[in-house]
Amino acid sequence: MSGSAFVDTNVFIYAVDRAGGGKQRCAQQVLTTTPGVTVSPQVMNEFFVVVTRKLKTPLPVDEAAAMVRSMGSLGCVPIDTALVDSAIHIGRRWQLSHWDALMVAAAKRGACDRLLTEDLTHGADYGGVRIENPFR
Repeated sequence: MSGSAFVDTNVFIYAVDRAGGGKQRCAQQVLTTTPGVTVSPQVMNEFFVVVTRKLKTPLPVDEAAAMVRSMGSLGCVPIDTALVDSAIHIGRRWQLSHWDALMVAAAKRGACDRLLTEDLTHGADYGGVRIENPFR
């Protein structure tokens, strides 16, 4: 793996989910060894909701909030009208859900050549953003 990587919410969630087993260890390794990790407010918001409400053992709100603030110290691509417009174009072009297209658009804006996620097809390329499933 080389270059900057946009990291999807699921990697961060698995990193803290005690029920994640092997995926937890894999996610923790990915987050500690991947250079140039980039996120967006979408990732931070999704992370907060899932880890405080949807995990088998939810995290305390204060702990999750501290993690979100830590994520904010990574490269963070802001969401604005131009990014949403780009996501609409990307979604139409490659038949992606709007939320997945928004991640691809944010990765492109953040100059990331990779998007680490289990939600899209490993090896797919969306205009210079290659999908890598770190849990394969």
